Amino acid sequence: MKYVAALSLIVGAALGAGAVEGLHAQGTPPVYQVTLQQVSDAESFTKEFVPAARAAVEKFGGQPLAASAPLTVEGTTSFSRAGINVWPSLEQVHAWYLSPEYKRAREIGDKYAKFEIFLIQGIAQ
Repeated sequence: MKYVAALSLIVGAALGAGAVEGLHAQGTPPVYQVTLQQVSDAESFTKEFVPAARAAVEKFGGQPLAASAPLTVEGTTSFSRAGINVWPSLEQVHAWYLSPEYKRAREIGDKYAKFEIFLIQGIAQ
């Protein structure tokens, strides 16, 4: 009887830990990275910077969601291009931003554009 009770306790603890981990994963909202760019040479920017930047984003766990000229609904914008990437965590965004891969890509990008980057915390579902 003692073994059944002990085994039940261990199984219950393992199931409880798994449930807590599952709830924690569900409660961690994504992070959206928005990049605004004022591009001076669109052809070179697209050919040289975009592939290098996208590869760095994907290497560090980001996923490109959108990239285009902004379509203004209200107000004005001084940027000619905008991009949105989604990340699983702030830590991954920071690892990407500080990475040698992204720094090399930005050296290229800085020749053709001015950048403004900000993060928006997603909403837990």
